[in-house]
Amino acid sequence: MPVAIERPASLDQLSAAIAGARSKGLPVRVAGAGHSFSDIVCSDGLLLKLDRMAGVLDIDRSAGLVRAQGGITLRELSRRLVAEGLALANQGDIDVQTLAGAISTATHGTGARLPNISAQVAELKLVLADGSTLVCSSTREEAAFRAARVALGSLGAIAEVTMRCVPAFTLRGVDAPAPLADTLERFEELALGNDHFEFFVFPHAKTALTRTNNRSEEEPRPRGRVRAYADDVLLTNHAFELLCRTGRRFPARIPQINRLVTRLAGSRERVDRSAEIFATPRLVRFTEMEYALPRERTPEAVRSVMEVIEQRGFAVPFPIEVRTVAPDDAFLSTAAGRESGFVAVHMYRQMPWQPYFRAVESIMLKLGGRPHWGKRHFQMAATLRPRYPDWDRFQAVRARMDPDGRFANPWTERVLGAVGVPDAVGEPSG
Repeated sequence: MPVAIERPASLDQLSAAIAGARSKGLPVRVAGAGHSFSDIVCSDGLLLKLDRMAGVLDIDRSAGLVRAQGGITLRELSRRLVAEGLALANQGDIDVQTLAGAISTATHGTGARLPNISAQVAELKLVLADGSTLVCSSTREEAAFRAARVALGSLGAIAEVTMRCVPAFTLRGVDAPAPLADTLERFEELALGNDHFEFFVFPHAKTALTRTNNRSEEEPRPRGRVRAYADDVLLTNHAFELLCRTGRRFPARIPQINRLVTRLAGSRERVDRSAEIFATPRLVRFTEMEYALPRERTPEAVRSVMEVIEQRGFAVPFPIEVRTVAPDDAFLSTAAGRESGFVAVHMYRQMPWQPYFRAVESIMLKLGGRPHWGKRHFQMAATLRPRYPDWDRFQAVRARMDPDGRFANPWTERVLGAVGVPDAVGEPSG
């Protein structure tokens, strides 16, 4: 339980809150939208919520640069961008996260030629442990910039973010079933042949549910409210929730249920603004683990996960999700320095997830995997360090910017190690 929770409404108030915590010897963590599956934000010190720092501060349309406060959600940012004829170049299928939280955990969408959200950042303004501010970019405090873009809240509080945006664009989204074997065989072709490609596959099924989103010169054709509610809420969420509950109560029927869901999934096409195509409501509760892999190892990873589910008899009512991301240069980005594929596994609420996730993690680690920072994993600093070529460079920046570990908590101690001890061994998450 935090000693105190504060909701600053300005940069000055944020600086004063952090300086005040330092004078009292309190650790500090900054909460985003509460979307992470881990204990990354939990604190017994000062917990900061930036929901009152959620505005757009400046828009340079000619340069495509937009400066916003860290507490703005991706949904609200996208809404403001549309009004200005701009858009994010890429984003994930969930838009409830805060901008600062999405950046800090290397949140991503899909697109083999498009990097994650943190790589779209042009400049950051952070409040440091003493309450002072630091502005960093690729030309100003470059090492700090490469560290702070994916810093897990361990360097300071992200007060402001300048994003590189693009002119607003339309996407044609096509969902269609396809044979899993063919999809895996053509994975590189499909990833490179579309602006955005991903697929889902339910355990025990042989059909992939593919999703391609490509830029279109057509005018957006928004759905009516009734149609959107039927598609996104009644079918995608309420009907799926019912099937998950059935599987939880009768685990032996999950293979049959999964094959039924796959057969019922038809094809559909939408043409709309990019943000409307990217994001969909997620009302069914679950927990998740996701790993980034060298892209060429992705099909092998999917096959192995499908096999281990069959061999170990895991009851899994949720599909496996597969995406791609372009490389970037943030020190702790999950896609740092390599073309990446992402494989995500999920478990419905109140169902055992640890045995399944541990088995999947074993597969991913053998294939050079890096865990998504905002999701479940069982790694610690000593096992993560070899997976990031710039791990020690990040730790050097961390030791300089937060030498007393003001922004540390048990999660950072476990995953990043103690400040100044890059491979300190912590206890893995239970």
